[in-house]
Amino acid sequence: MERIPIAVQVYSVREEAAADFDGTMKELAAMGYEGVELAGLYGKSPKEIRASLDRWGLKPVSAHVPYEEFVRDLGGTMEAYREIGCRYVAIPWLSPERWYGGEKYRETVSYIGVIAEKCREAGMKLLYHNHTFEFAQTQDGARQLDAFYGEKETAELSAELDLCWVKVGGADPVEYLRKYSGRCPVVHVKDFVKEDKPVLVALGDGELGVGPVVSQAAASGAEWLVVEQDDHFYGSPMENMRKSIACLKKLEQ
Repeated sequence: MERIPIAVQVYSVREEAAADFDGTMKELAAMGYEGVELAGLYGKSPKEIRASLDRWGLKPVSAHVPYEEFVRDLGGTMEAYREIGCRYVAIPWLSPERWYGGEKYRETVSYIGVIAEKCREAGMKLLYHNHTFEFAQTQDGARQLDAFYGEKETAELSAELDLCWVKVGGADPVEYLRKYSGRCPVVHVKDFVKEDKPVLVALGDGELGVGPVVSQAAASGAEWLVVEQDDHFYGSPMENMRKSIACLKKLEQ
């Protein structure tokens, strides 16, 4: 299996990053992470963020950027993440009114096409990060996520499949990686257990099935695996990041 480099979504350790961004980056790099995906700038300038990542040898793979930030200041937002060096920027979610069937869906899809074009011109690529609601069915019986990616306005939009939410949404993560082969350069690997509701856990401690999805991600042309754990009911954020990368490293042996 071809090896895929491993990054961490900083949202997973957001409190630590807010308290000491540089120290947190140092610790993540020491664990073996090769890159980060940002979720905000934690009070730092793009120049400061880039300097910290360079200092610890971390690549600025991508960033989650709310749709509304692009609407407020498309040029400034693009420039900030270009200065940091991000190759990808991802819309992390869309509100119900902007999602499939919502009153602002067509407006939103159209503007996503504009954002994607501006990203391309700046040497970046726009992604969309799914949760579970995107797997509801259309009136034709298709998945809404597939209908969204099938719009002509989203032709330049790539996928950032979050494999936990794919599975919780009722779909097969391996099938979806195969379906979006060549169109999913960044993959979120996130594990969970089913209790009263899905509870997020370190990779390998849950029901995702890490080995098969990582194997398919490689076969589908993914360029980065991003470890993300939104909440930490079991263990601390940094402990879980350490456990998760250890799980992925075992697959390389």
